[in-house]
Amino acid sequence: MISGKLIPGCKGADAPTVVLVHWNVAEGREHAKPLVKAGYKVMLEVDRRDGPAILRRLRGRPPAAVVISLDRLPIQGRDVGIAIRTGKQTRPVPLLFVGGEANKVERVRRVLPDAAYTGWAGLIRDLKGAIARPPRNPVMPASNLAGYSGTPLPKKLGIKPNSYIALLQEPENFVELLGELPPGAHFTNRLDRRTALAIWFVRSAADLAAEVDSMARSLGRGRLWIAWAKRTSTLAGDVNEMVVRAAGLGAGLVDYKVAAIDADWSGLLFAPRRDGEAAQRRSEQRQAMSRAAARKR
Repeated sequence: MISGKLIPGCKGADAPTVVLVHWNVAEGREHAKPLVKAGYKVMLEVDRRDGPAILRRLRGRPPAAVVISLDRLPIQGRDVGIAIRTGKQTRPVPLLFVGGEANKVERVRRVLPDAAYTGWAGLIRDLKGAIARPPRNPVMPASNLAGYSGTPLPKKLGIKPNSYIALLQEPENFVELLGELPPGAHFTNRLDRRTALAIWFVRSAADLAAEVDSMARSLGRGRLWIAWAKRTSTLAGDVNEMVVRAAGLGAGLVDYKVAAIDADWSGLLFAPRRDGEAAQRRSEQRQAMSRAAARKR
C-alpha cells in the first residue's frame, strides 16, 4: 500500500514535506507529480479506511502543509481537515483544499474558513502562499463532528415523515439524541415489511456475522444503517467500516452512504440488492466472516 509513503523523485534533502490526501492511488500519483517537480517531498495518503493512522503520521512529523483533494469523497476530506485542526500538534499546519464541486467546497469552507482553497491549475502557486502565510490563529472546530453541526441527525440518517424506523440494540439515550422527528415518524424495536429504515448498532464481528443475513431477509424494500463504535471511542471493538461493508455485501446489500452518527458511532447505509453477483458472493463472504469471528473467540 502506497499510503503514508514518500513519492520518489524529489532531489532536495532539505525540501519541505507536503502531505497529499486523495482517495485514489492513480489520481493521487498524477497530482503529486507537479508537487515533486516544484521541489517538494510528497507523502501520499490514499486509504480512507485508516484515518487514525493518517493522523498519527501527521502528529509524529507535522509537514509544511497538507493538501486535501475534494474531488473524491469530500466529506472524508473535510473530516481530515477538521481532525488536523482539532489536534494540538497539527493545528498550525496550513491546509489547502483542491478541486471539488462548488457547493461541496462551500460546505467545507463554512467549517474551515481560514484554510486555502484552489483548483488543480493553481496548486503550486497557492501552496506557496499557504506555506508562506499560515493562519496566525487557526480556526478550531468545536469537535470532530463540527462538519455535521448544520445537519439535524434525523435528516442525515434519512428519517422521513410518516415512516416506521426500527431501532435495534441502540445505545442509551439515542432517541433523545435524535431530537425532533419528522411528523408521523414511529419507532419500533423490530424489523418487518413496514420498516422504511432500520438503525442497527453492532458491538462485535461475531454478532454481525450471526445476524446480518436475517436482517437482510427481513428488510424488504427498506434501508439499513449498520453502525459500529469508532476506534477513538471507549466502546470500540473488533468492528470497523471494512468489516461492516463486507458483511453487508455478503448478505446481498449494497452500501451507498457513510456518516458519523455521534462522537462514538459511525454507520454505513445499505439498500437491498437482488442481482446475481450478490447471490454468488453471499456464501463465500459469510463463511469468511464466520472464520474471522471464530479466530477472535
